[in-house]
Amino acid sequence: MREEAGNGVTVVVATKYVSVDELGILADAGVDIVGENRAQDLDEKYARWGDRFRWHFIGHLQSRKAKTVNDICELCHSLSSESAAAKLTIPALVEVNLSGEESKSGVTPDRLPALVAAYPHVRGLMTMPPFTEDPEQSRPYFRRLRDLAEQHGLRELSMGTSQDWRVAVEEGATYIRVGAGIFRPAE
Repeated sequence: MREEAGNGVTVVVATKYVSVDELGILADAGVDIVGENRAQDLDEKYARWGDRFRWHFIGHLQSRKAKTVNDICELCHSLSSESAAAKLTIPALVEVNLSGEESKSGVTPDRLPALVAAYPHVRGLMTMPPFTEDPEQSRPYFRRLRDLAEQHGLRELSMGTSQDWRVAVEEGATYIRVGAGIFRPAE
């Protein structure tokens, strides 16, 4: 499976709900890049599959889990605190909470400059808009993230999941995170 979906967009297969054994299906299908949400699951999956995949961390990064992410992953999509930045050594995307939802991680746009300045390995930004059945409802969030990235001279954008990835690509995504769209049964 090609890692790029076209237009320079890299597909990261989200494995949050994929068991260690089920990763074999992805390996057989030729998937190159997987993204894990939980450091404990990342450790377990890497122990079994090792260098078969390129590993990204896409979940909330706690500073106490940074060592695991550093040891295994090539990119963290979810840097959102200076305490995690102090322990992270790999390239990262800063997670920006553009919706203001308390249930979502990420820095507010006004805190973004401080975190970008504090961490020398920032390559871009990531966001998760509110869930909606209508992908067009995500467009303003993706557009705002792209604008913020441009303001800070950052090129990489991790935005878009199974339900809204097409809109994210139209708005400049360089990474899309797709999981449910691959694993849920066809209707």
